[in-house]
Amino acid sequence: MDHHEPRRAFFRKAAALALISNTAEISFSQTTNEAPFANVPLEYRDQLAKMRSPLLFNDGNLVVTQADWQRRRKEIQAAWVGILGSWPPVVERPTIEILETSVRENVTQRRVRVQIAPDQTSDGYILIPNGPGPFPAVFVPYYDPETSVGLSNNPLRDFAWQLARRGFVGLAIGSPGGNARMPVLSKQARCQPLSYLGYIAANAWNALATMPEVDSVRIGIVGHSYGGKWAMFGSCLWEKYACAVWSDPGIVFDEKRESINYQEPWYLGLDSTTRKPGLVRDDSPRTGAYKTLIEKSHDLHELHALMSPRPFMVSGGEEDPPSRWTVLNHTIAVNKILGVEHRVSMANRETHDPTEVSNEEIYRFLDYWLNRKQ
Repeated sequence: MDHHEPRRAFFRKAAALALISNTAEISFSQTTNEAPFANVPLEYRDQLAKMRSPLLFNDGNLVVTQADWQRRRKEIQAAWVGILGSWPPVVERPTIEILETSVRENVTQRRVRVQIAPDQTSDGYILIPNGPGPFPAVFVPYYDPETSVGLSNNPLRDFAWQLARRGFVGLAIGSPGGNARMPVLSKQARCQPLSYLGYIAANAWNALATMPEVDSVRIGIVGHSYGGKWAMFGSCLWEKYACAVWSDPGIVFDEKRESINYQEPWYLGLDSTTRKPGLVRDDSPRTGAYKTLIEKSHDLHELHALMSPRPFMVSGGEEDPPSRWTVLNHTIAVNKILGVEHRVSMANRETHDPTEVSNEEIYRFLDYWLNRKQ
């Protein structure tokens, strides 16, 4: 079968829909608007990366209606859960033990111990701005919580602290067990480590939502690099996050990029086989769920589509350059079916490391979507 045929069929059906609705032209690109960084550059408009459209059912039929998308969404979820493995039960009201309280500028800082699984806790911080709440909130995952709250030597990764100063409640925790390469999973977990981080993000949302200082309909998630992967899986697999920012995580599988290392056992490559860390090669082949995902032609754009119609932003650097718009256009196409626009954003920098400019772009995005009048 011609592998381009599903894509051609997709555009033929789109053109037919345009005629039915008396619309002269259907476009899957976003145009000028007030939502931050949601304008697709002209050179990438209407270009779809060569990957299977999330709008195609497993049987090859095309999503046409919103009801179709809800069925297709369940198909995508079932496929990924089937490969990544199942979560333990989500903790509806995670315990939050306050270990210490202090004041920094206009922010109350609580060092806390948060329940992240039925049998597991994680130490971190909750930052609460002064003034009357409830406030919007963000979950900020990273290797360690101190970096996220501005208590380390990585000032451009202190998202929770900078957002707290701007009026957001922030929850920051680190890798389960303290070592990202040797994550400690709940005894009840039957899933890949990166999926487990998504599960922790679900419990973090619940923890924030139970706080009287937090407006539960305005909770977002933001992370950089490792934290960006965590934020991506958390927001895509837990639909209660209102919006998300992923800072240069590598938003697609790319085996030419050493930092886009989803094949590692601490992400998606966990199984009984031990592989040498690094790029996929003959002496270090694909393993675990990652091997299955590649063999079955799945890619991360399917997870992005699960965000629809919720807004998300890619703060791209070396791993996610502007050409990634062709990947994001697949989610824009889903949003068109759902009748919404300008929910997919990307801003770019040259470096993998965040910059003052890229961080301000992130804060602007979160402020727009979590503070704007509904």
